Amino acid sequence: MASSGGLSASAVKPDFNQRSSPVQVVIFLGLLGIGLGYMAWALVTDVTGSPGGNSITMVAFLLLAVALLIALGFEFVNGFHDTANAVATVIYTHSVPPNVAVVWSGLFNFLGVLTSSGAVAYGIISLLPVELILQVTSGAGFAMVFALLIAAIIWNLGTWWLGLPASSSHTMVGSVIGVGVANAIMRGRDAMSGVDGHQVWGVFKALLVSPVVGFFCAALLLLAMKALVKNRKLYEEPTDSAPPLWIRILLIFTCTGVSFAHGSNDGQKGMGLIMLILVGVVPMAYGLNHAVTEKHTPQFVAVAYATQANLAKVSTLPAPGTDALARSTVSEFIRTKEARPEVIPALAELAGSIGKQVQEYGSLAKVPSTAVGNVRNDMFLASEAISVLTKSDAISLDEASKMQLKTFQAELNTSTKFIPVWVKVVVAIALGLGTMVGWKRIVKTVGEKIGKTHLTYGQGAAAELVAMTTIGAADAFGLPVSTTHVLSSGIAGVMTANGSGLQASTLRNIALAWLLTLPCAMMLSGSLYWLFSHLLS
Repeated sequence: MASSGGLSASAVKPDFNQRSSPVQVVIFLGLLGIGLGYMAWALVTDVTGSPGGNSITMVAFLLLAVALLIALGFEFVNGFHDTANAVATVIYTHSVPPNVAVVWSGLFNFLGVLTSSGAVAYGIISLLPVELILQVTSGAGFAMVFALLIAAIIWNLGTWWLGLPASSSHTMVGSVIGVGVANAIMRGRDAMSGVDGHQVWGVFKALLVSPVVGFFCAALLLLAMKALVKNRKLYEEPTDSAPPLWIRILLIFTCTGVSFAHGSNDGQKGMGLIMLILVGVVPMAYGLNHAVTEKHTPQFVAVAYATQANLAKVSTLPAPGTDALARSTVSEFIRTKEARPEVIPALAELAGSIGKQVQEYGSLAKVPSTAVGNVRNDMFLASEAISVLTKSDAISLDEASKMQLKTFQAELNTSTKFIPVWVKVVVAIALGLGTMVGWKRIVKTVGEKIGKTHLTYGQGAAAELVAMTTIGAADAFGLPVSTTHVLSSGIAGVMTANGSGLQASTLRNIALAWLLTLPCAMMLSGSLYWLFSHLLS
């Protein structure tokens, strides 16, 4: 008989009293040391090997170190905050012992980060106000990054302490919006002018729809399994310490898939912010992609000039006359989304200017340190303007012009939207190690407090399969979805489909955390941005 307040009396709970062995502690500390050492070595090598790299001050290096440690701290907290999404089902179905499960999950979180595309990383950055991205080397840029990261860490730690499976993705989006709103208010503008409404709504839709998908798809999958697989043991509460081998393999596979997908999606958020930090402090090394070789320069220049010529044919208006006026027009267009006729000649002027600069320097690696910021900002403006322009109906462009713009945008993104290997490695280590610490609180919430009965093998497999598929698809489309919400709603779905019942108090707390995350993260990051802006001005 199911209990009204938790697991039934016949259910066998996992053993959470296992302690880490000295060998595990040594390996943990060793990997932590390797990650930090590798980061330091890569930074010194990249910076000293770049034009003007020897001129960086010790103060700048210390500021960079603090910022990177905070960014990696966010990923570490993200790891132990979200571990439950992958391991709760294998732990509560006794498929894998808890300590082994979290190490296994950490390994595949690590691999997921290493193989990620980077699309989600720059999707998060695109939510930030244009003027802050352009001024990332200023005090306002540092204030933005510190406010985002510290607000996200505070909220994640708070919800973890309460055992609430809140969303790190949701938290980060709220922090971004908070900074944007605060920045707009501080500049005397309308609050909502500080965020890209289209981009925010696109991300928010993914965060809103994914729990619904998790609930209904997991419920339907369990019902399909019941109709097709007539093994009663799949749908009964585990009463022994080990499931049949084939069931264990299935559950370990789903745990592995969710861990890998979580690393691939969530790890990228930290990558994007780390790249902002690197561009802000050491633009000479990370402002432009030095991996784009000198042999590729003629192609880049040809595409830039072809884009300029094509846009010049589209508009009858004269060119702005100066690069500064072109930048101002394009910046205003990105911020307001008002497609005025002068945007086309301004973008043409900017494309030609970018092509000319790259042609003069010969390659991205040869751009002088004093010019890197301007070249990168011009590339960023042109790329963002193309994204807005190709989606706008206000200015009519034929398909050939749109294809030319997208070809140029691909060249620009290759030059600016890149993730160095060492950034992936250290983020992977931080997220992977984070999964092995502090996981019990939320694992118990997911495993014991959502449904009124013990999680069955079939329920665990259905919820994890849906979570793995949903997160993997979101990563392919560059959408930052919530692993926490997908898995938690999936477990609620399978409990409902099985007639197991749901614990109203837990669902109420999860829903409350979902509703409060956005406004609380906004207020935290906005307040911190205001404070840091004054301290760093």
